[in-house]
Amino acid sequence: MNKTGLLALTCFVLFFPSCSRLGGHDEAGGRKRVGIVFDIGGKDDKSFNAAAWVGVQRAEKELPIKLRNVEPGDPTSIEPSMRAFAERGYDLIIGVGFAQAPIMEQVSHDYPNLNFVIIDGLIDNPNVASLIFKEHEGSFLVGMIAAKTTKTGKVGFVGGMDIPLIHKFETGYAEGARYANPAIQVFENYVGVTDAAWNNPGKGKELAKAQIERGADVIFQAAGNSGLGVFDAVEETHNFAIGVDSNQNWVKPGFILTSMIKRVDVAVFDTVKALVEGRFSAGVHLYGLENEGVAYALDDYNRSLIPQPVLDDVDRAKKEIIAGRIRVTDAMAAK
Repeated sequence: MNKTGLLALTCFVLFFPSCSRLGGHDEAGGRKRVGIVFDIGGKDDKSFNAAAWVGVQRAEKELPIKLRNVEPGDPTSIEPSMRAFAERGYDLIIGVGFAQAPIMEQVSHDYPNLNFVIIDGLIDNPNVASLIFKEHEGSFLVGMIAAKTTKTGKVGFVGGMDIPLIHKFETGYAEGARYANPAIQVFENYVGVTDAAWNNPGKGKELAKAQIERGADVIFQAAGNSGLGVFDAVEETHNFAIGVDSNQNWVKPGFILTSMIKRVDVAVFDTVKALVEGRFSAGVHLYGLENEGVAYALDDYNRSLIPQPVLDDVDRAKKEIIAGRIRVTDAMAAK
């Protein structure tokens, strides 16, 4: 057995200790077997991974599937985890996050008869569905909300890892803020340049407080678990934050102005449903404002924080974006 195969087998034993209990397709009772590999933030990050988890849990409840999940904990465990599912012949293997794309590209090539899904990554293999979101469009809308809510004329952005994907959030947010108020100041900082940037709430809080000291009173975070530190900072200083990926309005009630939602949950559920119904298709699946793949969150936690005229302006801008009359820069496409 080669090294990769040994790693996959080891991972399988670690994460799936009872092989006889798991069994094969007979154990699944004719159901499709779906495996999901989270990124190192884990499925309880209240953000990106959590949204994917909601999607597969819904699929498990509503569809005839057998679901298994792995939280690798560190980047070196991602490939063995993915290969463990592949070696067991899972019908669909889901990778959460752009960082898994190079790994899935190789694993999906090695197992051409299996189906794979990558969230936020592009893979041009004939058995991989790439779920891509127009984060810049949703970020534009929350940027407008920030600019129309600030009392200081200064807003902030705290990103996790300094990568092109997060630049999409930053650029869209800044463009939306300046669309609403051309004179506004937008501060931008990133937690770091490695995977650790997603799991450093202390640094997120430090960056947010530095922006607050410069006058920012609304801060949009796109930083994974590090963003929880941003929430702590605004709560302590009685300012506002904007959540990301999932609806995070509930995390710090009264201090989360809104959340830029990526409907990862819907995209994942729809993909699993397509598999079950024999409609799975590889290639790019795009989610934007036009199909409610991105949005801003409005609920009982924040409805009183945003005046109706602001919502009306934002909804008008949404229609203009969908119609192509407002063009929001996609920072990844612009590279």
